[in-house]
Amino acid sequence: MTDIDDLKYWLALNHVPGIGKVLYKRLIDHFKSPVKVFSSTMKELKSIEGIGERLAKDILTADWKEKVDIELSRIEKEKVKVITLLDELYPDNLKKIYDPPPFLYIMGEIRKEDNRAIAIVGSRKATTYGRLMTERLSKDLVSHGITVVSGMARGIDTFSHQGALSAGGRTIAVLGCGIDIIYPSENRSLRDKIIESGAVLTEFPFSTPPEGVNFPSRNRIISGLSLGVVIIEATSDSGSLITASNALDQGREVFAVPGNITSKLSQGTNKLIKRGAKLVEDADDIIEEILPQIERKKKDKTMPVLTSEEEVIYKLLSDEPKHIDIISREGRLTSNKALSLLLEMEIKGVIRQLPGKSFVAT
Repeated sequence: MTDIDDLKYWLALNHVPGIGKVLYKRLIDHFKSPVKVFSSTMKELKSIEGIGERLAKDILTADWKEKVDIELSRIEKEKVKVITLLDELYPDNLKKIYDPPPFLYIMGEIRKEDNRAIAIVGSRKATTYGRLMTERLSKDLVSHGITVVSGMARGIDTFSHQGALSAGGRTIAVLGCGIDIIYPSENRSLRDKIIESGAVLTEFPFSTPPEGVNFPSRNRIISGLSLGVVIIEATSDSGSLITASNALDQGREVFAVPGNITSKLSQGTNKLIKRGAKLVEDADDIIEEILPQIERKKKDKTMPVLTSEEEVIYKLLSDEPKHIDIISREGRLTSNKALSLLLEMEIKGVIRQLPGKSFVAT
């Protein structure tokens, strides 16, 4: 990881107006470090494509010390890690895109194994179907040693992180705000769990609010970290389609889970499939397309022992939610008896209760 003396120059260059991600990388590629950028001459700077006399002067006269000192203090106080383009731990996949972030603020831990990553994104207003498919895919992917990447937003993003964590896998959340801001606020507990079993990261400085203009930039990092992007439930104008577009621009695969043709939340995903995105029904559809070289690490799920009555109920359930009244009727049980059995089965982890007293098999 970059030492504090070197880091201040990485932060400083980010504070010079007019230097975007592409130009920043161009400067690093040429000078090999930000320190050398600030100690260069006007002539050397102007030799770089995209830098004229005015920008070269701004670089050499930039007043960044106070801002950088505040930022360094926050980094130390919040125990945030910062990795730069030149760090060994900087994600290989992300480094290869056209406009990689010069550095990343990280809480948690990035590992080399996270290069085997798949992103899952989709609607903030996910249906029960979207939630079930997201959790199933994320669980299956991490069982094969794949890291699940998403944006910690409401809906599909949240379910993808939760699915990965529930299966004991790794997951990475990419924020569209400062590392010190929890957005949405209800995901505080989820963020803490992600930090324990993966990483939360951002390219944005401390205290940057989660404004809409930040999310397209955030989305390019989500796809950039990944070998492919899975879209689950998206309207025709969904921000998830920006992530899919970024993935294509970056040479990554795009996958989509088909949905009900009468649902607005399926318009975006179904359109992607029409345009060539690979249709996904299970994790194998992803793995066979993009990760054939990875050793299959999936372990067979051990089914808990069920009583004869629990077996009857289990056979009545599927991925489709079923109301308690229907379960009682089909199982020829009283509602109280059925609820008692379902509670025991939920504790065993073979079924899950959804809002409205409906149940699904896990």
